[in-house]
Amino acid sequence: MPSSAPMGTLAFDEFGRPFIILKEQESKIRLSGIEAHKSHILAAKTVANTLKSSLGPKGLDKMMVSPDGEVTVTNDGATILKMMDVENQIARLMVELSKSQDDEIGDGTTGVVVLAGALMEQAEALLDKGIHPIRIADGYEMAAKVACENLDRIAESYPIDLNNLEPLIQTAMTTLGSKIINRCHRQMAEIAVNAILAVADMERKDVDFELIKVEGKVGGKLEDTMLVKGVVVDKDFSHPQMPKQVKDAKIAILTCPFEPPKPKTKHKLDVTSVEDYKKLRDYERAKFEEMVDQVKKLAAI
Repeated sequence: MPSSAPMGTLAFDEFGRPFIILKEQESKIRLSGIEAHKSHILAAKTVANTLKSSLGPKGLDKMMVSPDGEVTVTNDGATILKMMDVENQIARLMVELSKSQDDEIGDGTTGVVVLAGALMEQAEALLDKGIHPIRIADGYEMAAKVACENLDRIAESYPIDLNNLEPLIQTAMTTLGSKIINRCHRQMAEIAVNAILAVADMERKDVDFELIKVEGKVGGKLEDTMLVKGVVVDKDFSHPQMPKQVKDAKIAILTCPFEPPKPKTKHKLDVTSVEDYKKLRDYERAKFEEMVDQVKKLAAI
């Protein structure tokens, strides 16, 4: 009775142990021509269809669960694609497309992937009609030029007036309309506009986003979000009796550990009695208070 199992070759390693080399290449099919194009289009359409339901203000949020069990609820295209485990190379290109849109513009990460999927779907219909892929690509380039010219014609320009921020706030509210923070829409838009204007170079019309940091804190409400025009030093209280609020404070930035001095040699100190332990503790306390006094004197200068 003939066997359907893949045939193999018997071989031996350097220790004389036998192993079998299976020939499975014959079972793999290499796609070419129109079939290869359609396979790539299918991969791109699959990614686009995944994001299609989360497009626009009526879009649905998606719940993403990481391998560590961390749950993320979002409708941001870049975030969804970043958390997806994509292996297909064409699908990875769609992920990179969304990432590039997020890096360059910061918005439209879902729309650009859905648009690319729709273009692929139309290209598939043209391939079925016998049109060459190069012709289709040339047609898309010509259509892109016409679309850009039309966008330039209908576009409206908003001159930036630092005394009237309402157009910028309205633009930010449009961008944030589909996000999960839409219940405090106006507040978040104002925070975004004020943060940008705080670091923007108006002469060069450039914004260094590295100067803006978003820090999340557990607890509280979404309405507690605030803009801090300065530096946030996230440190815990060393002692519960420390003051919760200090105005016009001076901050000392130390590049060394602020603690009682320790011997730098490998000598060992043996404490054999309670009196010796008290002497050691008093010594460390005195040295530490001396260090605190030195910092206080510097702050008074």
